[in-house]
Parts: sequence; C-alpha cells; structure tokens
Amino acid sequence: MSTVKLVAVFSENKPGQLERVTQLLAGSGINIQWVTIATSETFGVIKLLVDRCDAAFNLLKENGFTVSLIEVLAVEVQDQPGGLHTVAEALLRHHINMQNASGFVSNNRAVLLIEVKDLEQAKAAAVTAKLHLLSPEETLRL
Repeated sequence: MSTVKLVAVFSENKPGQLERVTQLLAGSGINIQWVTIATSETFGVIKLLVDRCDAAFNLLKENGFTVSLIEVLAVEVQDQPGGLHTVAEALLRHHINMQNASGFVSNNRAVLLIEVKDLEQAKAAAVTAKLHLLSPEETLRL
C-alpha cells in the first residue's frame, strides 16, 4: 500500500492561471485525472492527480509556478450512504484529523483522496478498519 501523489500549484487568484497550467500539461501530453481548486481572495491552490506526476511537477516548476507534491491516501469507499462515514469513523478511532479530502466516482467505484499529517498512522487505521487503499497505479486506472 503506497500513497498517491498530487501536484499542488500555488497560484494567484486571477483569470488565466488555470488556463496556463492546463495548457502546459496538455502540451506535454500529461493527462489530468482529477482536479480540485481552493481559493481565497488573492491566492489559491490547484491540486491535480495526473498520469505523470514528476513530469508535471518539473514542467510547472520550470515555467515559474510555485508547485509541490502532496502525498495522500486513496481510499475506496462504498458508493452508498455511509461510505464517507466509514472512513471518518476509522480515522476518529485512531485520533487522526482529516486535513483535506475530495472524492470522485469512476467506473462504479467511489474513491476518497485524503490528506492527513501522519500517513503511516492513517494507513494503519485503514487496514484495521479493513478499508481498501488504492495504489497509485490502481487510482490512475479508474
């Protein structure tokens, strides 16, 4: 069980920033499989799950973006009421705070990407709760 990497781009909150990011990635044949954008008044963070994480990181950095890699857990949950609750309950039992999360459904599989401070502790909590953690390869194949 390994973690999944997301590319996080810190960017000014103004028109054209997302277009610049996506143009660079598309021009290099990097496929975006998932995206979330969180902004404040002046700045924001674009988080991307891409098929070639290191290439995307280097490309964006070389083109002047402030970029980092974030390790997350990709947890497969039941696509039904209570799926998210199962994960939240497992983390609570181990006193783990979910810092950020986002989910998606693909090919009838629900996936929750979670950010926590202690990934190893969160992995152990998931295993104890018999939750399925997806590998990077599994996550990208969805």
